[in-house]
Amino acid sequence: MMTAMMLPAVWPWLRLFGAMAPRAWPGRRAGPVRAQFAAGYFAVWGAYSVAAAGLQSGLHELALLRADLTLGATAAGAVLLAAGLFQLTPMKDACLKHCRNRLGFFLERWHDGPAGPFRMGARHGAFCVACCWALMLLALVLGVMNLLWMAALTAMVVAEQRAPRARHLRQVLGIALGAWGLVLLLRP
Repeated sequence: MMTAMMLPAVWPWLRLFGAMAPRAWPGRRAGPVRAQFAAGYFAVWGAYSVAAAGLQSGLHELALLRADLTLGATAAGAVLLAAGLFQLTPMKDACLKHCRNRLGFFLERWHDGPAGPFRMGARHGAFCVACCWALMLLALVLGVMNLLWMAALTAMVVAEQRAPRARHLRQVLGIALGAWGLVLLLRP
């Protein structure tokens, strides 16, 4: 599910990389080189997904997950508050600047050689995980298998990356998530 959620965010990266690849690797077709970049990107997200599944399993073992695979109100409030606060940090801002500057990334961090596309994809994937990990943890609050909420989270990630005023969107989202978390934490 994580792969499906992040595909819309990485698609513009794959298109640009595919356009640049034939010049960098003459004689190689763009498709396989683009697939190497995607493999690096999704390898990092795959590792994050395994960690998140481990967290979910641990929460289940501790009886902290309800039958609908969501957290109880107090734990959900804490996750929402933490995600909201992360939205307001300089780290989130720095990661979003990376996500919005595809060409700059390729110009500054280009890697030649057979493993170059995979390395660049993995590096971008690491930035992307650093940017989106807190939003993805919201799946524990909203329902791990709730397709409507997963689509909403995907839309948030894409909007943060592409919206003209992404900084303001990030801040509004952070405040809203934090307020929702406080409501859950403070209600009797």
